[in-house]
Amino acid sequence: MRKIIIAIDGYSACGKSSTAKMVAEALGYIYIDSGAMYRAVTLYFHEHHVTLSNEREVEKALEGISIEFKRHDDGLHTYLNGMNVEDEIRKMYVSQNVSEVSALAAVRRQMVGQQQKMGKHKGVVMDGRDIGTVVFPDAELKVFMMAEMSVRAYRRQLELLNKQQMLNLDEIVENLEKRDHIDSTRAESPLTQAEDALILDTTNLTLEEQADIVVGMALERILDDSKKLV
Repeated sequence: MRKIIIAIDGYSACGKSSTAKMVAEALGYIYIDSGAMYRAVTLYFHEHHVTLSNEREVEKALEGISIEFKRHDDGLHTYLNGMNVEDEIRKMYVSQNVSEVSALAAVRRQMVGQQQKMGKHKGVVMDGRDIGTVVFPDAELKVFMMAEMSVRAYRRQLELLNKQQMLNLDEIVENLEKRDHIDSTRAESPLTQAEDALILDTTNLTLEEQADIVVGMALERILDDSKKLV
């Protein structure tokens, strides 16, 4: 069966990553967690006290960053310079700073270059905010996910609770609104819905339902493309 690239974009806490993982598993594709890559950079910058306004300092720091994914029994884990940072990059202090770090032109250039190499042979699912517009503008399937803020905040709270982190909904809403604003207004690769993206409102959908819908979209696209090649 012909392989395609599936680009899933949208707002934070809409279920992008979880859906993308399930879709990749269902299709036998490779899942690339672009958000984890930016979180790893954010963690590195935090630990090394990198001044975000100093372009030379940022570029120098990027030279010392190596990110890779390794499969564990519970899924893919993110490794930063050989260290498993999967749990650390999901903490709130990273979430509060990742949008500012990912808005930096040098950071985006570095990460986009790595992501495009990962998807060179297709058969990948990647989620983020600029996948269908910047990273893979020629992706065969583009999905843009959204959900009501109250649902997004509740989902993020449950995610944090599962990691033994307790935050009230007001704090989470404030963080999500801040990230939405930064992601949508940044000069470098802003969060934008691609013109040919299919919209998926996940407000009233379970993760399983979201994944089933996207898998259905993918199979339909693969079938259509296969017919064109006959």
